[in-house]
Amino acid sequence: MDIKEYMQQVGRQARAASRQMAAASTAAKNKALVEMAALIRQRAPQLLDANARDLAQARADGLEPAMVDRLTLTPKSIESMAQGLEQIAALSDPIGEITNVKRRPSGIQVGHMRVPLGVIGIIYEARPNVTADAAGLCLKSGNAAILRGGKEALQSNQAIAACVRAGLAAAGLPEAGVQVIETTDRAAVGELITMPEFVDVIVPRGGKGLIERISREARVPVIKHLDGNCHVYIDIAADPAKVVPIVENAKTQRYGTCNTIESLLVARAVAKQFLPDVGRMLAGKSVEMRGCPESLAVLREAGIDSNLLKAATEEDWHTEYTAPIIAVRVVDGLDAAIAHINTYSSQHTDAIITENYTDAMRFLREVDSASVMINASTRFADGFEYGLGAEIGISTDKIHARGPVGLEGLTSQKWVVFGNGEVRA
Repeated sequence: MDIKEYMQQVGRQARAASRQMAAASTAAKNKALVEMAALIRQRAPQLLDANARDLAQARADGLEPAMVDRLTLTPKSIESMAQGLEQIAALSDPIGEITNVKRRPSGIQVGHMRVPLGVIGIIYEARPNVTADAAGLCLKSGNAAILRGGKEALQSNQAIAACVRAGLAAAGLPEAGVQVIETTDRAAVGELITMPEFVDVIVPRGGKGLIERISREARVPVIKHLDGNCHVYIDIAADPAKVVPIVENAKTQRYGTCNTIESLLVARAVAKQFLPDVGRMLAGKSVEMRGCPESLAVLREAGIDSNLLKAATEEDWHTEYTAPIIAVRVVDGLDAAIAHINTYSSQHTDAIITENYTDAMRFLREVDSASVMINASTRFADGFEYGLGAEIGISTDKIHARGPVGLEGLTSQKWVVFGNGEVRA
């Protein structure tokens, strides 16, 4: 296969299909989504068979257990894919929405209309369910999509892609509206991210190495986040009843997600009040605590297992562990907490626990992250939890989409003008 020629063909087909996708009615898009869901349920045995072939190859290649887990399809996860498509069908269609219409002194009315981005390239690893999720979100937002999954999920992705194509055809939409790359050659990624004539935006979902490479080499705008170095700050006015439950959920519900906290900051005035209970909770779950000297002294005094306590290094404040490890630091107060977060955070999600309204509002205004929270677990930083229905990923960029990227994040706005014969003086 000539990779360049193949990708150029995919790009041309996507660009042509994008015009039809943008013009598609809500009814047609919803019909396609419902048909895709029905086909995924109907073809569950074929999907499981394709996935079994991927899993056998993955184990033969020595793929790490966490990746094998993400690769695995089950009857339950297949049903979740189908339900996800039905949920997207139930969402409001953002395309064509006109807002902020204002009459100008000249007599014209000026507003915004929401429109698709065009062609979206999505590059992801291991998770076959992303194929269905991404196809559904791009379809509902009126975009064409080029999906490039990881080589470890090739058979699974192609089986899901067949359901997607059939669903599009059943609704009278172009099958090229969603194309799943059929080659595992890494050169296909290099072509995809350097075709601005065919692709309008790239969304990478995967490890830091993949995202760094795409950000470095792409000639197409990229919606991305590199790290999830999230924080919880326990303020001097924190409610004791909220501290342990929030920290426990934010750190220990799942260790490998990008909205899990990696650092805990505690105001010096309440360190001895809160750190012992938090430390005992973390120790009970075998979480290693890498602390500043002051935090380690408090934790040792509270009788925390010394095997779980280590001195933090400068690198620890920067690190996304995705593991049962947390960095702990005692800070002077709110100013120092905000300064620490804005220095070390990956600008993903950060939270404050406080009953002080002024402190809470300052934290919201001054912490420079995509999601900032008061008295809630950072694990809520998710498209479904935010009411978006689903998400294509999380963005820590400041231009276009920021935070969970749902349907609106896959659209843009153009100016529209309503006149009645007016001419400019």
